[in-house]
Amino acid sequence: MELIICKDEEAGSKRAYQIIKDTLKKKPNLVLGLATGTSPIKLYKLMIEDNLEGNTTYADVKTFNLDEYIGLAEDHEQSYRYFMNQTLFNHLDILIENTYVPRGVGDSCQNAEEYDEILKYLGPADIQILGIGSNGHIAFNEPGTDFNLTTHITDLTKSTIEDNSRLFNNISEVPTKALTMGISSIMKSKKIILLAFGEKKADAIKKLLSGKITSEFPASILNKHHAAIIICDEKVASKLSIN
Repeated sequence: MELIICKDEEAGSKRAYQIIKDTLKKKPNLVLGLATGTSPIKLYKLMIEDNLEGNTTYADVKTFNLDEYIGLAEDHEQSYRYFMNQTLFNHLDILIENTYVPRGVGDSCQNAEEYDEILKYLGPADIQILGIGSNGHIAFNEPGTDFNLTTHITDLTKSTIEDNSRLFNNISEVPTKALTMGISSIMKSKKIILLAFGEKKADAIKKLLSGKITSEFPASILNKHHAAIIICDEKVASKLSIN
């Protein structure tokens, strides 16, 4: 696992974007795995800016997202499909039909099976973007999740609900279940970039870098990935023993 320490979130996002841009130049039909939350927002802004300037094109790119809240329709302002459309897709020259997000409404078991078929069709991500939760979750794979699972229904832990409540009017509005790609699918990615910015992420990254692999800290499995990169800022690095 490679650790890249940057001065701040802006510098870290630029470093992550450069990896995407370099790969896109070599492979215009890139398959890109994307994440929601606050960690990738500056990265997405860089993608948009460069695209608008005519330096990159996403015309042949296909994307898939990690997860979606169960119970939220695509047009709900807190759904991840809505977030991705508003934050990224609507501002790129990407075909919206080439962007995939799990469905949050309808038969969740069927939606999970259908999403796995989509992932098989697209093939593994050339690059998968990840964030990390305070309890070590990646996507919505909460502590105790079987590493061998593919797309599945998950109950969100109290800490995850509390972490995500900042995006809702109040905590009671946060869904308690989600549909998420499993760790097995994530680990098939050719390259993984985990973004971690701010002091609140420091303890999770420190635990990840300890090297101990346990399902009680799902992100720990990334220690087994052949091309996983952690990009963090100095606030995260301040708690690491390497400093």
